[in-house]
Amino acid sequence: MDYRLEAVHEVMFAMWASRSRATRSFERGAQGEMFVLRELAFQGPRTPSQLAEAMGATSGRVSTILAALTKKDWIVRTADPKDRRSVVVELSDEGRRAFRQHGDELVKRLEWVFSQMGECRTRDFVGLLGEFMTYLSICDPDGPEPTSEQVQSAFARNRRLHERMQEMARDEGHMCTGGAPRQPYMPPTQA
Repeated sequence: MDYRLEAVHEVMFAMWASRSRATRSFERGAQGEMFVLRELAFQGPRTPSQLAEAMGATSGRVSTILAALTKKDWIVRTADPKDRRSVVVELSDEGRRAFRQHGDELVKRLEWVFSQMGECRTRDFVGLLGEFMTYLSICDPDGPEPTSEQVQSAFARNRRLHERMQEMARDEGHMCTGGAPRQPYMPPTQA
């Protein structure tokens, strides 16, 4: 069997056959309230349509999520100064606390996993996962293979997001002090 097809089977097995409560919880967080909180924390105030685009979700799905977050007092909606017919959504103080608490719990769980893997394997895994997810992020099952320009753009975007996350971690005091920070992988430029 070709290594690529074997790798596909192994990834699918790891993702679907080994499902745990933690995996299901992470998936729910990636598709709902925590995704919106994370987007607002990293990107700042957003319109519902910007959130829908970032999630790859319908406006109805985002509307449902925003209603739940409003009920919990985790977001604040204000009129968009550029377009009074639209609203801008941002985190409330309570929403920032909830996002931080969820993040702290996630960090504890992942730290335990990485302690089991050891430093060398963890660093290798994190680098490879970042590279894998960046390539995956530009793959459209119904479209053509991504161009080299799309690949470069995706890696540049991820590098910017990674730098922003490192800034936030430093500002919050969550940046680990041991070892050099991970540098996101950048594919070689093609001439």
